[in-house]
Amino acid sequence: MRLPRAFPAAAFMVFLTFATVRISLCQQTAAITTHDPSVTPNVAVEPQYDTTHVYVAPKDFDRLVASVLATFGGTTSKQVVTTVTPTPSSTISQLILTPVGTISVFGYKTPVPYLFGLERTGYLVSDMDTAVRAARTAGADVLVAPFDDPIGKDVIIQWPGGINTQLYVHTTPPSYKPLETVPENRVYLSPDRADAFIRSFLAFSHGKIVSNDDHAPGVEIGRRGDMYRRVRIESNFGKLTVHVTDGHLPYPYGWELMGYEVANFEATLAKAKSAGVTILVAPYKTDQRQAAIVQFPGGYIAEIHSPVRK
Repeated sequence: MRLPRAFPAAAFMVFLTFATVRISLCQQTAAITTHDPSVTPNVAVEPQYDTTHVYVAPKDFDRLVASVLATFGGTTSKQVVTTVTPTPSSTISQLILTPVGTISVFGYKTPVPYLFGLERTGYLVSDMDTAVRAARTAGADVLVAPFDDPIGKDVIIQWPGGINTQLYVHTTPPSYKPLETVPENRVYLSPDRADAFIRSFLAFSHGKIVSNDDHAPGVEIGRRGDMYRRVRIESNFGKLTVHVTDGHLPYPYGWELMGYEVANFEATLAKAKSAGVTILVAPYKTDQRQAAIVQFPGGYIAEIHSPVRK
């Protein structure tokens, strides 16, 4: 590399540091995206079939459903009481279909069997046996082997880093409207396991990294003035954001399961507050989005955001 004779030493050091960071980031991205898509079949369907699993006490069930509908709009399935586990249990169950994401709500009337309630999301797959083989090939563990439920079949898997996910199929394939905006599954991982998770998830989802930022603004995780690593992934399962942190997180960061993108940020927060939703993190802005973290009746914590228009 040739520099002008008058190039200041300090400027050179800044240039060299920036170049080193860029090279390191490119190498890092290349390392975690190295996988052969042909190794695993693509079993993803579409994002409107990927549901956030929300567990609430039966007494809070109707209040949660009403507050979500008042905030985002949408419709619901019929509320039922059923068994959705391979061992005896009983839960109220209802699906909330909003334009910004789908939510499966469970209100258990019995104790919740072990491992249920720890899964974040349910992903619809095109074939259960194929999906289980693909998940194992990608490095996931099968925590709860495939079992029948009243309308199909389910399995619970765990990705490297301890992230639990349900995969499901329906006997009669569901038909939901496409989403207006795709929600963001928000995952928090340590630097020790983040890349292993990303490699595994990419191999299974056939997704792509849309950004890998080592200097994301710390205000996004409640640490204004700091920086952290943020990796954003998109696939037919929807959006997923990996927050790579040291775990020094102020409440409620890390407890929010999903981030919902809305067209009118201020109006959505106003609707939420009118519906009894608590604002846990007041609205803030970065160069990419304005966001807040809220808690719905029953305890469900989520992020709400809109892109910053430039």
